[in-house]
Amino acid sequence: MSSVTMKKADGGAGAGVELPDDIFGIEPNVAVMHQVVTAQLAAKRAGTHSTKTRAEVRGGGAKPWRQKGTGRARQGSIRAPQWRGGGIAHGPQPRDYSQRTPKKMVRLALRSALSDRAGDGKVVVVDDWGIDAPSTKSGVQLLEALGLRDKGQRRPRVLLVLFRTEDAVWKSLRNLGERVQILLPEELNTYDVLLNDWLVFSKASLDATIARLSGTGAAADASAAPDETEEEAS
Repeated sequence: MSSVTMKKADGGAGAGVELPDDIFGIEPNVAVMHQVVTAQLAAKRAGTHSTKTRAEVRGGGAKPWRQKGTGRARQGSIRAPQWRGGGIAHGPQPRDYSQRTPKKMVRLALRSALSDRAGDGKVVVVDDWGIDAPSTKSGVQLLEALGLRDKGQRRPRVLLVLFRTEDAVWKSLRNLGERVQILLPEELNTYDVLLNDWLVFSKASLDATIARLSGTGAAADASAAPDETEEEAS
Protein backbone atom coordinates (compact mmCIF):
# COMPACT_ATOMS: atom_id res chain seq x y z
CA MET A 1 0.00 0.00 0.00
CA SER A 2 1.10 3.53 -0.70
CA SER A 3 0.68 6.13 2.00
CA VAL A 4 -0.31 9.79 1.95
CA THR A 5 0.32 12.31 4.68
CA MET A 6 -2.90 13.91 5.82
CA LYS A 7 -2.98 17.68 5.89
CA LYS A 8 -4.47 19.93 8.51
CA ALA A 9 -6.64 22.96 7.78
CA ASP A 10 -3.61 25.26 8.11
CA GLY A 11 -1.62 23.22 5.58
CA GLY A 12 0.49 21.44 8.19
CA ALA A 13 1.27 17.74 8.03
CA GLY A 14 -0.81 15.28 10.00
CA ALA A 15 -0.80 11.53 10.39
CA GLY A 16 -0.25 9.15 7.51
CA VAL A 17 -3.05 7.28 5.77
CA GLU A 18 -2.81 4.15 3.64
CA LEU A 19 -4.19 4.05 0.09
CA PRO A 20 -5.09 0.51 -1.08
CA ASP A 21 -3.15 -0.56 -4.16
CA ASP A 22 -6.20 -2.23 -5.71
CA ILE A 23 -7.94 1.18 -5.82
CA PHE A 24 -5.20 3.80 -5.96
CA GLY A 25 -2.29 1.77 -7.31
CA ILE A 26 -3.40 -0.16 -10.39
CA GLU A 27 -2.21 0.41 -13.94
CA PRO A 28 -4.80 2.81 -15.45
CA ASN A 29 -6.82 1.19 -18.23
CA VAL A 30 -7.11 4.04 -20.73
CA ALA A 31 -9.42 2.18 -23.11
CA VAL A 32 -11.95 1.40 -20.37
CA MET A 33 -11.82 4.96 -19.03
CA HIS A 34 -12.47 6.29 -22.54
CA GLN A 35 -15.45 3.99 -23.04
CA VAL A 36 -17.00 4.83 -19.67
CA VAL A 37 -16.52 8.58 -20.08
CA THR A 38 -18.00 8.41 -23.57
CA ALA A 39 -21.03 6.58 -22.17
CA GLN A 40 -21.34 9.11 -19.35
CA LEU A 41 -21.34 12.08 -21.71
CA ALA A 42 -23.74 10.31 -24.07
CA ALA A 43 -26.19 9.69 -21.22
CA LYS A 44 -26.26 13.45 -20.52
CA ARG A 45 -27.64 14.20 -23.97
CA ALA A 46 -31.34 15.02 -23.94
CA GLY A 47 -32.01 13.49 -27.34
CA THR A 48 -35.04 15.75 -27.84
CA HIS A 49 -33.96 17.07 -31.25
CA SER A 50 -36.71 16.71 -33.82
CA THR A 51 -37.49 17.76 -37.40
CA LYS A 52 -40.68 17.35 -39.43
CA THR A 53 -40.87 15.05 -42.39
CA ARG A 54 -42.98 15.92 -45.44
CA ALA A 55 -45.83 13.96 -43.88
CA GLU A 56 -45.81 16.18 -40.78
CA VAL A 57 -45.55 19.62 -42.43
CA ARG A 58 -48.90 21.38 -42.73
CA GLY A 59 -50.27 21.92 -46.25
CA GLY A 60 -49.10 20.66 -49.61
CA GLY A 61 -52.02 18.38 -50.24
CA ALA A 62 -52.67 19.54 -53.80
CA LYS A 63 -50.35 18.93 -56.74
CA PRO A 64 -48.83 22.37 -57.52
CA TRP A 65 -49.31 22.06 -61.32
CA ARG A 66 -50.22 19.44 -63.82
CA GLN A 67 -47.79 16.67 -64.62
CA LYS A 68 -47.09 17.54 -68.27
CA GLY A 69 -47.13 20.46 -70.64
CA THR A 70 -45.83 23.27 -68.40
CA GLY A 71 -42.13 23.01 -69.26
CA ARG A 72 -41.28 22.76 -65.59
CA ALA A 73 -40.15 19.77 -63.56
CA ARG A 74 -42.90 17.55 -62.30
CA GLN A 75 -43.84 18.15 -58.66
CA GLY A 76 -46.22 16.33 -56.39
CA SER A 77 -46.28 18.58 -53.30
CA ILE A 78 -44.95 21.94 -52.18
CA ARG A 79 -43.99 20.23 -48.89
CA ALA A 80 -41.44 17.92 -50.53
CA PRO A 81 -37.86 18.27 -49.14
CA GLN A 82 -36.60 20.27 -52.16
CA TRP A 83 -39.15 23.03 -51.53
CA ARG A 84 -38.60 25.93 -49.18
CA GLY A 85 -40.81 25.29 -46.17
CA GLY A 86 -41.01 21.62 -47.01
CA GLY A 87 -40.20 18.64 -44.86
CA ILE A 88 -36.68 17.57 -43.86
CA ALA A 89 -35.29 14.38 -45.36
CA HIS A 90 -33.31 12.18 -42.97
CA GLY A 91 -33.36 14.84 -40.23
CA PRO A 92 -32.69 14.16 -36.55
CA GLN A 93 -35.47 12.48 -34.58
CA PRO A 94 -35.87 12.01 -30.79
CA ARG A 95 -33.71 9.17 -29.53
CA ASP A 96 -32.04 7.79 -26.43
CA TYR A 97 -28.24 8.16 -26.50
CA SER A 98 -27.54 6.16 -23.34
CA GLN A 99 -25.20 3.21 -23.61
CA ARG A 100 -25.16 0.06 -21.53
CA THR A 101 -21.97 -0.11 -19.48
CA PRO A 102 -21.24 -3.16 -17.28
CA LYS A 103 -20.81 -2.41 -13.58
CA LYS A 104 -17.38 -4.07 -13.50
CA MET A 105 -16.24 -1.77 -16.30
CA VAL A 106 -17.51 1.31 -14.44
CA ARG A 107 -15.66 0.26 -11.28
CA LEU A 108 -12.45 -0.49 -13.21
CA ALA A 109 -12.62 2.91 -14.92
CA LEU A 110 -13.08 4.73 -11.60
CA ARG A 111 -10.22 2.81 -9.97
CA SER A 112 -8.07 3.59 -13.01
CA ALA A 113 -8.87 7.31 -12.74
CA LEU A 114 -8.13 7.35 -8.99
CA SER A 115 -4.86 5.49 -9.58
CA ASP A 116 -3.89 8.00 -12.25
CA ARG A 117 -4.42 10.94 -9.89
CA ALA A 118 -2.68 9.15 -7.01
CA GLY A 119 0.26 8.30 -9.26
CA ASP A 120 0.65 11.99 -10.09
CA GLY A 121 0.48 12.95 -6.39
CA LYS A 122 -2.81 14.76 -6.90
CA VAL A 123 -4.73 13.17 -4.01
CA VAL A 124 -5.06 15.15 -0.77
CA VAL A 125 -6.56 13.84 2.47
CA VAL A 126 -7.59 16.47 5.02
CA ASP A 127 -7.51 15.61 8.70
CA ASP A 128 -9.85 18.42 9.77
CA TRP A 129 -11.56 21.03 7.58
CA GLY A 130 -11.32 23.67 10.30
CA ILE A 131 -14.60 25.32 9.25
CA ASP A 132 -17.35 25.56 11.88
CA ALA A 133 -19.64 28.12 10.23
CA PRO A 134 -20.40 28.80 6.55
CA SER A 135 -17.91 31.33 5.18
CA THR A 136 -16.67 31.64 1.61
CA LYS A 137 -13.60 33.45 2.91
CA SER A 138 -12.79 30.46 5.11
CA GLY A 139 -13.19 28.20 2.08
CA VAL A 140 -10.70 30.27 0.08
CA GLN A 141 -8.25 30.27 2.98
CA LEU A 142 -8.56 26.48 3.27
CA LEU A 143 -7.72 25.93 -0.41
CA GLU A 144 -4.82 28.39 -0.20
CA ALA A 145 -3.44 26.60 2.87
CA LEU A 146 -3.64 23.30 0.99
CA GLY A 147 -1.77 24.85 -1.95
CA LEU A 148 -4.72 24.51 -4.33
CA ARG A 149 -5.48 28.18 -4.97
CA ASP A 150 -2.30 30.17 -5.64
CA LYS A 151 -2.76 33.85 -6.35
CA GLY A 152 -1.62 35.13 -9.72
CA GLN A 153 -1.45 31.66 -11.26
CA ARG A 154 -3.84 29.43 -13.15
CA ARG A 155 -6.17 27.94 -10.60
CA PRO A 156 -6.31 24.16 -10.82
CA ARG A 157 -9.64 22.36 -10.89
CA VAL A 158 -10.36 20.84 -7.47
CA LEU A 159 -12.82 18.04 -6.69
CA LEU A 160 -13.82 17.76 -3.02
CA VAL A 161 -15.55 14.65 -1.71
CA LEU A 162 -17.83 15.58 1.21
CA PHE A 163 -20.70 14.11 3.20
CA ARG A 164 -24.11 15.79 3.35
CA THR A 165 -23.61 16.30 7.08
CA GLU A 166 -20.56 18.55 6.47
CA ASP A 167 -22.90 21.45 5.86
CA ALA A 168 -20.59 24.31 6.89
CA VAL A 169 -17.77 23.10 4.64
CA TRP A 170 -20.17 22.53 1.75
CA LYS A 171 -21.61 26.06 1.96
CA SER A 172 -18.16 27.60 2.33
CA LEU A 173 -16.82 26.01 -0.85
CA ARG A 174 -19.80 25.85 -3.20
CA ASN A 175 -19.54 29.50 -4.32
CA LEU A 176 -15.92 29.37 -5.46
CA GLY A 177 -16.69 29.02 -9.16
CA GLU A 178 -16.58 26.29 -11.74
CA ARG A 179 -13.02 25.26 -10.83
CA VAL A 180 -14.20 23.90 -7.47
CA GLN A 181 -16.57 20.92 -7.57
CA ILE A 182 -18.18 19.05 -4.67
CA LEU A 183 -19.47 15.48 -4.79
CA LEU A 184 -20.78 12.93 -2.33
CA PRO A 185 -18.70 9.74 -1.92
CA GLU A 186 -21.38 7.70 -3.70
CA GLU A 187 -21.41 10.20 -6.60
CA LEU A 188 -17.70 9.89 -7.37
CA ASN A 189 -17.29 8.94 -11.03
CA THR A 190 -14.63 8.58 -13.71
CA TYR A 191 -15.48 11.70 -15.71
CA ASP A 192 -15.34 14.12 -12.76
CA VAL A 193 -12.11 12.57 -11.44
CA LEU A 194 -10.42 13.02 -14.83
CA LEU A 195 -11.93 16.48 -15.32
CA ASN A 196 -10.34 17.86 -12.16
CA ASP A 197 -6.65 18.28 -11.40
CA TRP A 198 -6.82 17.53 -7.66
CA LEU A 199 -8.89 15.20 -5.47
CA VAL A 200 -9.51 16.24 -1.88
CA PHE A 201 -10.93 13.77 0.65
CA SER A 202 -11.62 13.88 4.33
CA LYS A 203 -10.58 10.76 6.24
CA ALA A 204 -14.23 9.71 6.50
CA SER A 205 -15.04 10.27 2.82
CA LEU A 206 -11.87 8.41 1.81
CA ASP A 207 -12.91 5.44 3.96
CA ALA A 208 -16.39 5.51 2.39
CA THR A 209 -14.90 5.56 -1.11
CA ILE A 210 -12.58 2.66 -0.31
CA ALA A 211 -15.47 0.68 1.17
CA ARG A 212 -17.60 1.35 -1.91
CA LEU A 213 -14.93 0.23 -4.37
CA SER A 214 -13.96 -2.74 -2.23
CA GLY A 215 -17.45 -4.17 -2.47
CA THR A 216 -18.51 -3.22 1.05
CA GLY A 217 -20.33 -0.03 0.16
CA ALA A 218 -23.63 -1.17 1.72
CA ALA A 219 -21.91 -1.71 5.04
CA ALA A 220 -20.35 1.74 4.82
CA ASP A 221 -23.74 3.36 4.12
CA ALA A 222 -25.27 1.55 7.08
CA SER A 223 -22.51 2.73 9.39
CA ALA A 224 -22.88 6.32 8.19
CA ALA A 225 -26.66 6.42 8.71
CA PRO A 226 -26.63 6.69 12.56
CA ASP A 227 -24.26 9.68 12.41
CA GLU A 228 -26.61 11.55 10.10
CA THR A 229 -29.58 10.70 12.32
CA GLU A 230 -27.75 11.94 15.40
CA GLU A 231 -26.85 15.23 13.73
CA GLU A 232 -30.42 15.78 12.56
CA ALA A 233 -31.69 15.06 16.06
CA SER A 234 -29.22 17.52 17.57
